[in-house]
Amino acid sequence: MQNTPSRYPALTDSYSDNVALLDRILRVEESFDLIKKPLKVGKDEMTLYYIDGFIKDTVMMKLMMSFLALDGMDLPMEGGTGSIGSVTEETHTASALRFCARALPYVETDVTDSTDTAVGMVLSGAAVMVGSPFGRAVVVIDARTYPARDTAEPEGDKVMRGARDGFVETLIFNTALIRRRVRDPALTVSYLSAGSSSRTDIAICYMEGKADSDLVDKVKNKLAAVKTDALAMGHESLAEVLIKRRWYNPFPKIRYTERPDTAAAQLMEGSVLVICDTSPQVMILPTSIFDFMQETNDFYFPPLTGTYIRIVRHAVFWLTLFLTPTWYLLIMHPEFLPGWLSFILPTETGRIPIIAQLLLVEFMIDGLRMASLNTPSMLSNSLSVVGGLILGDFAVQIGWLIPEVILYMAFVAIANFTQRSYELGYAFKFMRMGLLILTAIGGYWGFGAGLVGIVALLLTNVTVTGKRHYLYPLIPFDGKALKSLFFRVRKDKGGRDACGDGDS
Repeated sequence: MQNTPSRYPALTDSYSDNVALLDRILRVEESFDLIKKPLKVGKDEMTLYYIDGFIKDTVMMKLMMSFLALDGMDLPMEGGTGSIGSVTEETHTASALRFCARALPYVETDVTDSTDTAVGMVLSGAAVMVGSPFGRAVVVIDARTYPARDTAEPEGDKVMRGARDGFVETLIFNTALIRRRVRDPALTVSYLSAGSSSRTDIAICYMEGKADSDLVDKVKNKLAAVKTDALAMGHESLAEVLIKRRWYNPFPKIRYTERPDTAAAQLMEGSVLVICDTSPQVMILPTSIFDFMQETNDFYFPPLTGTYIRIVRHAVFWLTLFLTPTWYLLIMHPEFLPGWLSFILPTETGRIPIIAQLLLVEFMIDGLRMASLNTPSMLSNSLSVVGGLILGDFAVQIGWLIPEVILYMAFVAIANFTQRSYELGYAFKFMRMGLLILTAIGGYWGFGAGLVGIVALLLTNVTVTGKRHYLYPLIPFDGKALKSLFFRVRKDKGGRDACGDGDS
């Protein structure tokens, strides 16, 4: 159990006082779903506290039947005929532990004398038992079950071939999906909680001997030092705790995945995973910008096909950053354009400046995207397509936009989905808009200044650990790792890329 500063009065040796204390803290009279169940076990008494909807009913019913069949709760010591006579804290704890071992037929049990731990476990979904022979020691029965959806394939991270399961909002299900793939005792899953009110469960997963021990310690220390009332936004709240945000740098600092196969592969490469209860997104640490360009599909195809997919993904996605700014620069300076490419210059400019058209379409795309998110699913596809066609057609007819702007911005909007990180997509969007504005102001000098600014943001982006740069494997240079970014080669016997460490 995690040691935290006490928020509640301590438990005492008096059974009735402990029951009254938990009644007052848990407010069982005010909350209909918080159940208090007193039982008479022979000459002894017990009281169970749990939340309706979190407890497995069949398990609790069988446990209660087992308790009622006992003659008492203060079981005799092995080899002796009597029960414990002293009422010290040590004997109370020993009595509770002996009860768990010999009369509590359930696999997940614990004993604590902390009021904070007892209350936290009840609110987390476990059952807490207060017994008259146990003094200040209470028994925790972890028979909780959380409402959860099926482990279906993530909508935003689908594959053409391969596994179809995905992470869900229940922490224990997610760790089980990883354990199913990594059956190695070196796989370590450390637990802690954060948030004084939410007490959100967090798991840190890593492979002992493969993960950087300094990174593991740093992540644990940062999460243990979290001082917040609640992690309302789940993984995003955790990300802001781990890395101090710089508002002017939009490039993502942490990579996420909803796929257990991707998470397991990253563990085998030495990464550290942070799993937050109530969130299906698993954080992968450490991260460089090139990690976002790796997709699970690459590894479910032969090396030649996987390499082709990677090269296309890199080329198309980086093109989304430079296509419209470069086109606009060539419009401003047509002397730079070879004659055989003169057809890309527009024959007419429309009623508003081209730079305004490009920025207007950037905002329109986001507006349509937000509208599609709030549109009922049965109508979203048709309305988004029809809306885009109608708006684009009428905008060209009345002279607001020219066809070339519609063409290039349509390519940028669609090509942005060649990688699945929304954060990286918006980072490229902001860089593209800034590059357009600087080009409009300063021409090729502004374009060059924009490129310098983008490189500076990439170089200064902060990651969780200083040992791995955001531009790795370019900085520091690692030829084998850089090769594996673009070429999907065969696997060796260890499951790694034959050219190096692999990137999964």
